[in-house]
Amino acid sequence: MSKALDGVRILDLGHVQAAPTATQLLAWMGADVIKVEMPGRGDITRGQLQDVKGADSLYFTMLNSNKRSITINLKSPGGKKALEELVRRCDVVVENFGPGVLDRQGFTWARFQELNPRIIYASIKGFGPGRYADFKAYENVAQCMGGAASTTGWDDGPPTVTGAQIGDSGTGLHLVAGILGALFQRERTGKGQRVEVAMVDSVLNLCRVKMRDQQRVMKGPMPEYPNKEFGDFVPRAGNASGGGQPGAALRCAPGGPNDYIYVIIQPPCWEPLMKIIGREELITDADYATPAARLPRIPECFAMIEEWTKTKTKFEVMAVLSEFDIPCGPILSMKDIYEDKELYGRGMLVELDHPTRGRYVQVGSPINLSDSPAEVKRSPLLGEHTDEVLGWLGYGEGEIGKLHEDGAV
Repeated sequence: MSKALDGVRILDLGHVQAAPTATQLLAWMGADVIKVEMPGRGDITRGQLQDVKGADSLYFTMLNSNKRSITINLKSPGGKKALEELVRRCDVVVENFGPGVLDRQGFTWARFQELNPRIIYASIKGFGPGRYADFKAYENVAQCMGGAASTTGWDDGPPTVTGAQIGDSGTGLHLVAGILGALFQRERTGKGQRVEVAMVDSVLNLCRVKMRDQQRVMKGPMPEYPNKEFGDFVPRAGNASGGGQPGAALRCAPGGPNDYIYVIIQPPCWEPLMKIIGREELITDADYATPAARLPRIPECFAMIEEWTKTKTKFEVMAVLSEFDIPCGPILSMKDIYEDKELYGRGMLVELDHPTRGRYVQVGSPINLSDSPAEVKRSPLLGEHTDEVLGWLGYGEGEIGKLHEDGAV
């Protein structure tokens, strides 16, 4: 079965998480992703957080499935020539080096255009143009400077970063959108272009609702927030939604660290909720009967519901509330998710064989295309496809051998 991006070739110069996230998604959609790595070491994540001695780490395997790996020494004339040949034959170059790293090696945007006027040069940097342009950024730095950390956590606690990798992987997702847009435009113009995404900008984009609230809080307190005091900035609001319908994470039996369920009180749900927890008298009580009346009493409302949820497991609560279309969701630990057979059944978790580490579980593609479903394959060994790719570039067997001898690949 053909894939959405069949025939599209991606030259992956990325490393660690942000760029590899983007190229892995493109690979799952059918692009031929050729990952260029340093001979002898490769992507630094191959050796980080290793749990199987002598095998690629899960950090690497989780972000590099469905790719081919070629090792190239960019400090070698032969290696640079090989990379230039790849640029001539590829559609997209993806990189997330520090500012100026590729430029100093002679691979500027102008040089890429000389080699291939149709090339799309996609870059991830920590910051956009401006006073921080030359600074380095990492996941938590991006979360802190993009507005996420200051609005996450509890009002009486410190700013908190989220466990979701919205800085690295979130930026990779934004880069995919830019690459696909550039490929689509190239169909009309025949020309490549630059695609640039900054980690801090991507986090800010994911925090747009909080930017909405920044403009609201400057006009006065926001009643949808549970906070008692307001300044002139968006406060941390715990697990409250801060808008839309009130929600809270409520404790469940048997009381473990993840025995919680998130419950949302929509107006039509008030009556069935009160019947479920045995507080029918509050259905018509003037202090609780309407959303406006309940708003100043939201903590009290959830405290009453929690007295009921504490008597049941999070899955039992979900089963009961779902019968009445009450929005809710148990707090799932990564262990809960890892053991969920349904996720394996629908391909969101995939068990793969690896030649050196054995069996491991890979998160599958979250993008589902009806005519070209993703086939998730294992990550490549370091340089596994070097000779294969060089042969495709037109190098003969003797030339390939010479490149190995010279340390160019």
